Amino acid sequence: MRRLLIILLLVVAGSLWTAARGQGATNGGQQERTRLLLILDCSNSMWDTWQSNSKIKVTQQVLLSFLDTVSTLDNVDVALRVFGHLNSKHFSTLLEVPFDHDNIYRLQSKIKTLVPQGECAAASALNNSLGDFPHDGGSRNIILIITDGMDDCESSLCDVARQVKQSGTVAQTFIVGIGSPDNFQHTPDCAGWFIMVPEEERFAQVMREILFRSNQKAQVFFRVTDSDHKPYETDIPLVIYDHFTHAVRYSTIYHYDTEHPLDTLNLALYSTYDFTFFTQPPFHLRNWPAIQFSHLEVYAPSGSLRLYQDTKRTTAQPANYTVLVRQHDSTQLLATQPLGARRNYRAGRYDIDVLSTPPIHLSNVAIRDGAATDLLIPLSGRLALNKPKENCTGSIFVLRNGSMQWVCDLDPNAPSERIELMPGEYQVILKPQKSTNYGSVRTARFTITAAKQTSVDLEKESR
Repeated sequence: MRRLLIILLLVVAGSLWTAARGQGATNGGQQERTRLLLILDCSNSMWDTWQSNSKIKVTQQVLLSFLDTVSTLDNVDVALRVFGHLNSKHFSTLLEVPFDHDNIYRLQSKIKTLVPQGECAAASALNNSLGDFPHDGGSRNIILIITDGMDDCESSLCDVARQVKQSGTVAQTFIVGIGSPDNFQHTPDCAGWFIMVPEEERFAQVMREILFRSNQKAQVFFRVTDSDHKPYETDIPLVIYDHFTHAVRYSTIYHYDTEHPLDTLNLALYSTYDFTFFTQPPFHLRNWPAIQFSHLEVYAPSGSLRLYQDTKRTTAQPANYTVLVRQHDSTQLLATQPLGARRNYRAGRYDIDVLSTPPIHLSNVAIRDGAATDLLIPLSGRLALNKPKENCTGSIFVLRNGSMQWVCDLDPNAPSERIELMPGEYQVILKPQKSTNYGSVRTARFTITAAKQTSVDLEKESR
């Protein structure tokens, strides 16, 4: 039992003391505020004698001491919701002291005056708790329920707890059961993390160690591996989101080397996260619960891709084309890379566009795990186009499969042009701007050969 109590302390304390010291990376580098909502049972049974006094008197003493220590911490806010204290035989609950940066005196004053006289309304209190937390974001919200029994509470507690969890407002709910274990024949594990405290001394110890042994976090050792379970890539951006609210909680760079094959993250305990590793394409790991120590291996096999031009047999220089990469059958751009560069991508199939003139489209290219995919792109040729002296409007078309596909427009103010084109069959169409006679239109077909120049003189054809 003592071991379980220490675990509870580490879990809740990790939230409080870490926030107070500003430990842990959060979005934007700001210190994370922790908001702890105390839900206190003030039903009639809290008058029952525990060991030295009634349960309510012992609880009041423990909470007053607890709040004295909380008052010394930064970035920790506490609120108090109570049930069972308003009216006998009435299932009621009330937020007695809302969250505030300076409300410790109000909390202690209210706790001193609480008089148990009603019935158990734990489900109602938990249901109303979502409205108790400010909706300003950037905080870790925790609920701590203190009760002496659950068997007479509403049967809807589990359903309410499920809604609270799915809302994403609360990171974790803890239930501390005080007194005799006989009052917890059916422990409310569905509602949160439950721990039984059968002795008064243990109760006070729990509340103290929440604050002073709270630098514990969920330590996660992780690595990104290939099909042989070996690390294959380092320095990958990593963003970690809250699974329920989708807010960014952490951002970092995954790194490994021969001395440190495992990277390490310290996360808030018992929160649920979504990981996005910015490989190409990004790898997502969703609905991952952070426990105190865990090993996480992300299996993301990859290969490399390079598009290049062969310049060994020519003095021509390789072009500076941009390469667009998309996942196969996707319209969303995944990455760009220069021609000649080698980049890693996760194993799969991709569609590739080379922004040459005209563009080259490669569909359903396979990148295999651990393999290098090299694609040869032909060298461009050059069109040397001489135009009539008068200003002309014109375009160039490539001839493919019996059709003409537009490639580019010509400069109407230039008497001649030099245009780099991919090898193939082309046609140029030219018309004087001032002419209204379609008989003045000039056309010419020509062939572009890799690393060679093709001359077309439309000035001679216009005479």
